[in-house]
Amino acid sequence: MLKTPEAMERHTISVLVDNEPGVLARVIGLFSGRGYNIDSLTVTETEQESHLSRITIVTTGTPMVIEQIKAQLERLVPVHSVADLTVSGHAVERELALVKVAGKGDKRVEALRLADAFRAQIVDATTESFVFEITGKSSKIDQFITLMQPLGLMEVSRTGIAAISRGAETMRV
Repeated sequence: MLKTPEAMERHTISVLVDNEPGVLARVIGLFSGRGYNIDSLTVTETEQESHLSRITIVTTGTPMVIEQIKAQLERLVPVHSVADLTVSGHAVERELALVKVAGKGDKRVEALRLADAFRAQIVDATTESFVFEITGKSSKIDQFITLMQPLGLMEVSRTGIAAISRGAETMRV
């Protein structure tokens, strides 16, 4: 009997680590050394007094691979806690993008109309282009970018996903 392949799943994993040199490289090394892909990565210090940073990683893999990733992350020395926000319940996920669009005439007017519909803010404007700031779910940003392509999309810069669990649940040391 043939074994059916396991379905790939997308997971958002939050990792609380010491804010010290080399920690991010060690976390990333875990992924690259085992051939795991990172779809999105954000990191910043979140608790200055205790010098902790939060790394948010979005990755895709089979359930077995996701479990391996979490187990290996938990074994890293500077890691205080690992939370799979996909498993623990609905998490709030947001991303920010800066989208540069060239345009004149009707295309310029259409770009402004779409930006308004998506609640994108104009953060820079010239007679030749706009830079829009848009925040929301990644799917919303993807849709906005797709609609801007025929209007003169020039450049996109995205932050990656920031995520946090809903409700009273928190990540603590």
